[in-house]
Amino acid sequence: MKKIVINDIEYEIVEDKDNCIDKDILAEKITDYFDRFDYIFGDYSYEKVRLKGFFDSKNKEAKPLNDIKNLKDYKKNYCSFGAKTFLIKKIK
Repeated sequence: MKKIVINDIEYEIVEDKDNCIDKDILAEKITDYFDRFDYIFGDYSYEKVRLKGFFDSKNKEAKPLNDIKNLKDYKKNYCSFGAKTFLIKKIK
């Protein structure tokens, strides 16, 4: 299991397509807004990273739009074809 620490929070790297994780960029982009999410998904569009928070399916805050089990649909509907993507999971 590969880990990364961003803003004093430890994450497991679940997926890193094309080795696109940049710790410095993520430190700037990941604000306290993302603290409540179990996962953070990122994709690169026009050389800029876009982030989306997801909850574990067992989390009571999970809704269809942010349930990790729907990540495949999110990628299909909201990400550019072939985009560099990554998924990190908060280690509790």
